[in-house]
Amino acid sequence: IIIHELGHFLMARKVGMKVETFSIGFGPALFSVKKDGIEYRIGALPLGGYVKLLGEDPSEKSTGDKGELSSQPVGNRFKVFVAGSALNYLLGYVLLSVVFMIGYPVITTKVGALVEGYPAKKAGMQAGDRVLAIDGKAVGDWETLTDIMHKKTEGDVKLTIDRGGKKLDLVIRPTVRETKDVFGNKVRIAQVGIMNSDERSVQKCSFFESFVMGGKKLINFTYMTYKGLWSLITGKLPFKENVMGPVGIFGTMNAAAKIGIVPFLLLTALISAILGMFNVLPVPPLDGGLILFLGIEKLMGRPLSGKVQEIAMQAGWAFFIALMLFATYGDIFRMIGK
Repeated sequence: IIIHELGHFLMARKVGMKVETFSIGFGPALFSVKKDGIEYRIGALPLGGYVKLLGEDPSEKSTGDKGELSSQPVGNRFKVFVAGSALNYLLGYVLLSVVFMIGYPVITTKVGALVEGYPAKKAGMQAGDRVLAIDGKAVGDWETLTDIMHKKTEGDVKLTIDRGGKKLDLVIRPTVRETKDVFGNKVRIAQVGIMNSDERSVQKCSFFESFVMGGKKLINFTYMTYKGLWSLITGKLPFKENVMGPVGIFGTMNAAAKIGIVPFLLLTALISAILGMFNVLPVPPLDGGLILFLGIEKLMGRPLSGKVQEIAMQAGWAFFIALMLFATYGDIFRMIGK
């Protein structure tokens, strides 16, 4: 949240807007200091933060000050509104890259057990075998292995394995079945009937490769996040089981910190990226809602009336407060259930 608000703050200062308040948290101030006309404060409710700009309240009459929000061109206002999400996304990218650089734990491709009646056991695969490649494509961890294998829904598959230091090739015809993916969509996946072992290893990337891998991971995570959100909206995913509130996030962060620095960095990266992704959604009072107002202003040649903006903002706040209460209730219910 500090990074997000810092993005707004720095961009506002850069384009010449006047900042009145930089606050972490809402409600009454626990701590406050004023410097160069800006109040820096910590609020009693640690559920977010905000940067108050001169003339930001649409119900207030414009003073004509050149540092006022409404006096700035649309381009400058857009930069300020999007800067918070951009900095969050950038932080997520950097932290993911750091994770790849210092090393991250993965489940190896060692086979722990075989499923009776499935092709792998019939083809002679044994527990303890290590899968090296699928159809000539090298696999270094179990996640990659399953991702490639599930897509082999046509024809035979050649598995290259290591058995006690000796390379072997097994040609297997996978079993194809229909199931539902994490988004509730029906999909066909190929399976050969192998289960992973508990063996883990640490994979590290070079300095430059880490930033490439961090970018790939972030792009994939962005796609999965927006697709998951759409599945929630359309009802393909149950809302109650897939939305986490502040209590749940705190508990998850605390658990990750106890496990080690890598899980904590990874979770921090993903939460920062999510904060950036959700804030650009075109819904008031999110930054995306403010950007939507700018788009309408550009099309109409004039801004929406202060009254319309105020109603939209109030409706948005009511929705998000209700959503937060619902998510927090779910967090507490899950905690009690454990």
